[in-house]
Amino acid sequence: MQIGVFDSGIGGEAVAVRLRELLPQARVLTAHDHHNVPYGSRSEDEVYRLTKRAIQPLLGSSCEAIVLACNTATAAAIDRLRADYPRTPFVGLEPMVKPASTMSESKTIVVCATPATLRSQRYQRLKTDWASALTVLEPDCSEWAATIEARRPDEVNLEPVTRAVQQQAADVIVLACTHYHWIKPQVELAVGAQVRVLEPSDAIAAQIRRITDVAQSTSAPSRP
Repeated sequence: MQIGVFDSGIGGEAVAVRLRELLPQARVLTAHDHHNVPYGSRSEDEVYRLTKRAIQPLLGSSCEAIVLACNTATAAAIDRLRADYPRTPFVGLEPMVKPASTMSESKTIVVCATPATLRSQRYQRLKTDWASALTVLEPDCSEWAATIEARRPDEVNLEPVTRAVQQQAADVIVLACTHYHWIKPQVELAVGAQVRVLEPSDAIAAQIRRITDVAQSTSAPSRP
């Protein structure tokens, strides 16, 4: 089994590392677009064009599924890519608003995301469908991805997140950008063990298993 993972920068590598642990039978290939990272401040059309160009090596490798390990690329491009390449299963990332809404006892959650993800229709639908009864805090994380991409994770400003926990009793934090996966331990340490910090790597692996199981069952010869 060959799986492709795309992200604009180093965030996809964090997802790929976890997928290799959870899917040891798979060969996980990665593609990136370091020249144009970060995507979070770009328009949807530009993100679509950049993503489509950057995933060509994965398409050429006949991957059984391609993971868009980028919330921004998922929000802006996944529907159009599925139309462009109907034979290729694409697995996208969405902010984990639904599980956060069921976990939160204080009914206040924090979503850490890029500006493009926050303004996307996909994210707005998630909030409408699953968080209408919650307070959703969206701190300014606009510099996080670039700082992490520059290999300076210790310089990420976590103060808006810790303030949300301390002053507004948020008890679930959603990391809605794969770059942020690299600083999950820092976030957990900063907010304390009483706060859940969510990222979707395990859910991605489960979805890949479902896709490949279906593909194998449909391709298996029928018994007489």
